[in-house]
Amino acid sequence: MGQPRFIGAEIFRHSSYGRWHPLRVPRVSTVMDLSRALGWLSPEQFITAPRAKPKALTAWHTPDYIDALQRVEADQFATAEDTARHDLGSITNPVFPEIYRRPATAAGGSLLAGELLREGGIIYNPPGGTHHGMPDRANGFCYLNDPVLAMLSLRRNGVRRIVYVDIDAHHCDGVAVGFAGDPDCLMISVHEERLWPKTGVLEDTADGSALNLPVPRGFNDSEMGFIRDALIVPQTTAFRPDAIVLLCGADGVEEDPLAHLSLSNNAHWAVVRALIGVAPRLLVLGGGGYNPWSVGRLWTGVWATLNDFEIPDRLPVVAEDVLRGLKFEGNRLGKNPPEHWFTTLRDVPRDGPVRDTIKDRVRVLIQRSMGREV
Repeated sequence: MGQPRFIGAEIFRHSSYGRWHPLRVPRVSTVMDLSRALGWLSPEQFITAPRAKPKALTAWHTPDYIDALQRVEADQFATAEDTARHDLGSITNPVFPEIYRRPATAAGGSLLAGELLREGGIIYNPPGGTHHGMPDRANGFCYLNDPVLAMLSLRRNGVRRIVYVDIDAHHCDGVAVGFAGDPDCLMISVHEERLWPKTGVLEDTADGSALNLPVPRGFNDSEMGFIRDALIVPQTTAFRPDAIVLLCGADGVEEDPLAHLSLSNNAHWAVVRALIGVAPRLLVLGGGGYNPWSVGRLWTGVWATLNDFEIPDRLPVVAEDVLRGLKFEGNRLGKNPPEHWFTTLRDVPRDGPVRDTIKDRVRVLIQRSMGREV
């Protein structure tokens, strides 16, 4: 397959949704800086994400919406109609200086990944993962839906069967809209039950294309390991995909302020590791994650896992300095961060009992999948 490739861009270093928005924190730039500080990101492996052209975005988004995004960025103002129709300028999806350029760059990386994976390989696009975006409106901090655009790009480049795995704490409602009823797409989503957007209930099959697994609060590493081995890997393997798209949101870790799960980053890395080699193409995207230390450490560990790099017990000083330079203003977690957030990548594992609720739900999904034509 050759060396994995990393897609990133400098626009994410200083771009922010606003001083008090959850996406005020640096994420992609932290992963880039940490990976370079550890000697893990060579120039040969790094690709600067292009900004997607408006026409490319209309592969799924409406032209009117793309026009509105560009106009709102130019004017730095959303009209009442922009908010009512496209949810631009709302508290959730505010106007900010790069309201078009930032998501268009993340989407450009995902579109490019679909082209680069034509002959196979592994690509990591941590700016991607905006899985809530809808065709004609922003949704849940997501102005565009780059996972959908990535999957459509894969299709244009000869890929037919796709497994989309999403372990973000929030359900992938936008991707479900994009691929509901597609017989050549299997969507597997593991997400916190009753958390916004409150979609993806166990009974929701997305017209036969999805296995939705809502999990209870306190979801631990052992429970994710059970789901990985009993559901994710067997179902992905049985589908015989040409490509896997994994959205590796970091908001399921215990320290994230927007969810109520209790994972360590080890659980995410184990899912990544388990899916390497299951299909000839693997695209890993970012997603949620709103604690700058936990998301930076987790996503850097994803890159290490994709390359089979050994994660050190103690970070070198140059990498430690990257983490000590982060700030988390306006959140209690930023007042007295624990020392290991600065000195390590790997969390202490958070194992525990596998609850019967989770076993029962996995059993239901396995039974349901037995009737799917492959």
